Amino acid sequence: MEDIMNQEVNPETQEELANQAVEQEGAEVAAPTTDELLTQALADLEKARQDILYVRAEAENARRRALEENEKARKFAVEKFAREIISVKDAMDMALLDQSGNFEGLKMGVDLTAKQLVTVFEKFELREINPMGEKLDPNKHQAISTVPSEEDANTVVQVMQKGYELSGRTIRPAMVVVAAAK
Repeated sequence: MEDIMNQEVNPETQEELANQAVEQEGAEVAAPTTDELLTQALADLEKARQDILYVRAEAENARRRALEENEKARKFAVEKFAREIISVKDAMDMALLDQSGNFEGLKMGVDLTAKQLVTVFEKFELREINPMGEKLDPNKHQAISTVPSEEDANTVVQVMQKGYELSGRTIRPAMVVVAAAK
């Protein structure tokens, strides 16, 4: 308590207290008493505390909103892709329900479905990695075996499974067989 009384009160507070004293009728202009200064300092302290609590609450609300938005973005990031791929699944389901026995018609329908799938892949920058004849790139290819070949060593001579890149980032490496060193 003594520390608070010994602290300086800001000049605006002193002036405000002095003005209050002048406004009183017949009162002489007197310096604010220690009790008045203490009361005003405590009021200022309480206001500062309330301001801090308000700022903390605002920061917590902003953090919570950002987390919620982040969660929504993560949860629904593939929504556009999902909408596009559903039509491909519908076409495949229709092909499976076909009981006509018309092999050529079924083949044509599957070919159209494959083209539709390629269109969806292109729209979302999903590209095939088909490295036939290229040098082995461990960032894009996974060598599963080597075979004797006329090709240079570590050249892809057979693609067992195509790989895929999403916007330039490999999401599944191509599984390949490479030429053995001579």
